[in-house]
Amino acid sequence: MAIWISMDDACRQLDVRPQTLYAYVSRGKLEVIPDPADSRRSLYRAEDVDALSKRKHAGRKRETVATNTLYGAEPSIPTALSTFYRGRLFYRGQDAVQLARSASLEDAARLLWAAEQPVDFSAAGATRPAQAGRAAAFTSLAALAAVGHSTGGRMTRVLHEEAQDLVGHVACAFGAQPGTQPLHRRFAAGWRQPARVAEILRVAMVLMVDHELTSSAFVARIAASTGASLPATLLAGLTTLSGPLHGDASGRVRALFSEVERLGEDAVLGHYLSTGLSLPGFGHHIYPEGDPRAAALFAMFEPPEAISRFVEKAQTLTGLKPNIDLALAALVARMRLPQDSAFGLQATARSIGLLAHSLEQLSRPQVIRPRGRYVGAHPGMQEGTAVVHAPNHVAGPVPRNVPPKPPSRKRPARTAP
Repeated sequence: MAIWISMDDACRQLDVRPQTLYAYVSRGKLEVIPDPADSRRSLYRAEDVDALSKRKHAGRKRETVATNTLYGAEPSIPTALSTFYRGRLFYRGQDAVQLARSASLEDAARLLWAAEQPVDFSAAGATRPAQAGRAAAFTSLAALAAVGHSTGGRMTRVLHEEAQDLVGHVACAFGAQPGTQPLHRRFAAGWRQPARVAEILRVAMVLMVDHELTSSAFVARIAASTGASLPATLLAGLTTLSGPLHGDASGRVRALFSEVERLGEDAVLGHYLSTGLSLPGFGHHIYPEGDPRAAALFAMFEPPEAISRFVEKAQTLTGLKPNIDLALAALVARMRLPQDSAFGLQATARSIGLLAHSLEQLSRPQVIRPRGRYVGAHPGMQEGTAVVHAPNHVAGPVPRNVPPKPPSRKRPARTAP
């Protein structure tokens, strides 16, 4: 349950004036509601105030700012693609859940890319491999990256055309049927699913198109800032997405479901809770009140009975709600989709977001190059030298076999009797 505090308490904790508090609210850093006891006053979410206070106390030294920027304490790259507001995800100002109710993946791509023409993922020449999956997708992208052209000096329209072909190639590599139909129907056809499942796939993919500046988006931006080709930036982003702590988190949930099927939900929950292990697929630091993407997806299908019982008991015991990774794994189990299809759906959808980040980065002609803070052995160490560490002095090489300095002949200073 959220805790709310008064404006005076919020200003006192942050050591700011009310005007600064209003600025935090306008930038989406503080959530505010009317005071039920007095409609002329406002209440501020204590959790948001506490988070801002911790950031301020971290200091503004260059080293602190650089470290925080890289490890998630504050965003550092401006973007107009997606953001979070009041526990919801927005694509260019549009609520992602509401957009997913009717938009196709092609519509979402046109929105994120700010494309003037409709997007077409038919990708002439793309074929469905005999062994669909991430190996085929990464291999295909690697071949395109090896001969890809730099993004420099090319018109936006041309880059959009290349981007849509890349998404089409990725989709076919993961099992979508080649053709001109919307991508969700091609996936359903490739996996031999009916039209109602195609609609669920459409919603799932639109919900996963982008998620602000994730690790994979950051990597794609770094590659784009060097002028690398679009297939190279996409490959860099997707390989980062494939990590189990990022886009392949649904794979960990799939393993959890296997445990539940083999041992039963009570035994699995008892093991995780007794050992203090976190349950994969539950909770999300960006959505403390619950992942709205997961709720939207679960509203479209009923998970298998064993999974439903497990989810209900896990929520009761932990207080955590399922996130999109669990919903996606449950969808795969319910529809009996191919084993790697959860990652395939997310990788295809997120390709749109990764390419959007790459294209947006091109408007900032500067290479992203963080500096390292060296903490290793002193670089002055060489054969025939020794390093002397003295308090309050910089360590440095001292030649050996140097005679000591003679003792000082200065007379001691006289002191008063």
